[in-house]
Order: sequence, then C-alpha cells, then structure tokens
Amino acid sequence: MHRLIFTIATLVSSPALAEGFDRPIPQAQSATAEFWYAMACIALIASMVAVHKLVARR
Repeated sequence: MHRLIFTIATLVSSPALAEGFDRPIPQAQSATAEFWYAMACIALIASMVAVHKLVARR
C-alpha cells in the first residue's frame, strides 16, 4: 500500500505535468494615467511644502 501511494504521489507531482511560467508583458501607460500620476506628484510636493512651512513656524 505504501508503494502504491508513493508511486501515485510521484506520478501526480512530476515536473512533466507542470506548466512553464509565462512572464507578464508590461502594458504602456495611457495619457490619462500619466496625467493623474503627474497630478498626484504635484499634490505630494505641495503637501510636503505645506508641512515644511507649518513645522518651520514652530
């Protein structure tokens, strides 16, 4: 019985049944995505300047 279980486990988990890994292909960003990324960067810089001014006053 142990040999049967070992044989079945070996056959089921053999690398011949495994699929190869397909790397994902990166997609180009759209103009809308680039616009919103730019807006987020500008908002981050503006908030950092505001925090700097707030902390510098104290």
